[in-house]
Amino acid sequence: MAKYLVIVESPAKVKTIKKFLGSNYEVMASNGHVRDLPKSQMGISPENNFEPKYITIRGKGDILAALRKEVKKAEKIYLATDPDREGEAISWHLYEALKLQDKKVYRITFNEITKNAVKESLKNARSIDMSLVDAQQARRVLDRMVGYKISPLLWAKVKRGLSAGRVQSVALRIICDREDEINAFIPEEYWTLDAILGVAGSKKPLCAHFYGTAQEKKAISSKEELDQIKKALKNASYEITDIKKGERVKKAPLPFTTSTLQQEASKVLNFSTQKTMRLAQQLYEGVEIKGSGTVGLITYLRTDSTRVSDEAEAASYKFVSETYGQDYAAAIHTADKNKKKIQDAHEAIRPTDIGRIPSDLKNSLSRDLLRLYQLIWKRFVASRMAPALYETTSVKIDAAGYRFTMAASSLKFQGFMVVYTQDEEEKADNAVLLQNLSKDNKVTFEAFDEKQHFTQPPAHYTEASLVRTLEELGIGRPSTYAPTITTILARRYIVKEAKNLYVTELGEAVNKIMKDAFPSIVNVNFTANLESLLDSVEEGTVQWKIVIENFYPDLHEAVEKAEKELESVEIADEVSDEVCELCGRQMVIKYGPHGKFLACPGFPECRNTKPYLEKIGVACPKCGKEVVIRKTKKGRRYYSCESSPECDFMVWQKPSGKVCPVCGEALLEKGNKLVCAKESCSYVEEKSRENK
Repeated sequence: MAKYLVIVESPAKVKTIKKFLGSNYEVMASNGHVRDLPKSQMGISPENNFEPKYITIRGKGDILAALRKEVKKAEKIYLATDPDREGEAISWHLYEALKLQDKKVYRITFNEITKNAVKESLKNARSIDMSLVDAQQARRVLDRMVGYKISPLLWAKVKRGLSAGRVQSVALRIICDREDEINAFIPEEYWTLDAILGVAGSKKPLCAHFYGTAQEKKAISSKEELDQIKKALKNASYEITDIKKGERVKKAPLPFTTSTLQQEASKVLNFSTQKTMRLAQQLYEGVEIKGSGTVGLITYLRTDSTRVSDEAEAASYKFVSETYGQDYAAAIHTADKNKKKIQDAHEAIRPTDIGRIPSDLKNSLSRDLLRLYQLIWKRFVASRMAPALYETTSVKIDAAGYRFTMAASSLKFQGFMVVYTQDEEEKADNAVLLQNLSKDNKVTFEAFDEKQHFTQPPAHYTEASLVRTLEELGIGRPSTYAPTITTILARRYIVKEAKNLYVTELGEAVNKIMKDAFPSIVNVNFTANLESLLDSVEEGTVQWKIVIENFYPDLHEAVEKAEKELESVEIADEVSDEVCELCGRQMVIKYGPHGKFLACPGFPECRNTKPYLEKIGVACPKCGKEVVIRKTKKGRRYYSCESSPECDFMVWQKPSGKVCPVCGEALLEKGNKLVCAKESCSYVEEKSRENK
């Protein structure tokens, strides 16, 4: 009969760990959290020192009953939940729910589900770390207070079913701010000028890029400037004045953290953050491998550390040396020293066995699991390899007081790039030609290649770039990135089109209320400072209830103020000028999951609804009918003619009703300016007071 009971979070781990421990151990799963705050109320008592009220989660009664049965039989109980704040909190909740106070209870953690790691964890068993538990309690209580205090205000002001969150509201604000930047962006014209030069003895010409003068770099901002430069260069002689040769080292990438894995999986594999974490969880918990049984393939997936254990370091050095040669193995590795927040001194995300190469797993893993494992495996192997080495050549060419430059690099030693390449690696165009070039070579002018360009607005956020921004700003932690993005997508505050994230009308409405009524909640610095305080709780230097005590009064005051202001606003359905064709009533404007729509006020007798096309009071510049606001299938706003598709007028920015005096196209509103809709026309004017 089993003497010891090991409790893990996920049923997927049970079989794997049981295999490692043998018949003396019973392994059972809690299926995640067993206790939480009640859904029907806030569950926190400000009058009683902010004491949280925990109840058994619905559906977990049978699991707890089965666990209690095994607890009675066991001599020792090992709580083996995940190695992070949340895992520590789950262990504590199990301790309380199962009433383990009189039992021999030990907390064990392992960063990978391998035989050595699990056995080693039993040797290093400890008590529950209450500082970690308190940090998680503080986060949960803060999030509950924000959600339960603010969400009802959104229901009253906009529509039921909306939610506010401490991290999700900041993420929404970041996306809205970027959208505002893009909408207010005015493109500026600039030109590039290349000189095509012949080299004596070479059939292939050189392409030199205009730099400016020998003293300073100079941008060409108009056609007039360009023509002046070309005029000065007419009949000029071109001379090579400087050639510099050198070497450039390209360092191997660091192994993955949660954030960098989500970003790279998005860019390379086109996975959403949610999908990446779901697949990584499977790889961590264990996958059935032919001939080996259930095997945990990667280390723990929620981490912001780039540290690697000594054993993994030694194994990777041996693997790289034997597979690629001694020259490719890097001797010493240091973690990213700029990281301030190393979550529980975890390791980076890496394969549990570097010798388990992706091609050997083709018959055991699904396509997506294999692709993600391959990405993690390649990144880790590359991180333990020597840097790549490039030979570089830069050339300066002067003519009539102006300077042109050329640069090229060629790969001398592949290093880590034999395994892993990122983005577009340098192309070796002109490299051979430039390397053989000397100051004595005569160059002759053949032609100019001139191009007009316009500066581009900031890019829309993608899931990858939003995760990177949240991490850089110190908002959220590895475990929160994917749920945060998933929530604001599910609430339809934002939509995703071709990787880009766009704010919906609903998202704009919610963000405006949050900014007006709760500026501190959606303040980026305030949220980042709160994360630092939670880290201090984890380190044991700050009491968790002090964080709550300092936060609650301001939140309570802001909610009371917002409630009073909302009380004075009667939120009635706006009556439209549309008549219901079924019953003759005036239709009203309502908010739905996709924004505004028209509905008959006679519901439920009359259930007629139709799309709401909001007129903006501007005539279509093509046919003279009204311009209306429409939305894409995913909820992104645009402006088009009411008679679409007969009339094909369509723009993303709001038309002003004025036309460009230069080319006759519509003028669009961008911030405080009106800009011509035709990109090649650079006409801009200030908005008049009436238009503002």
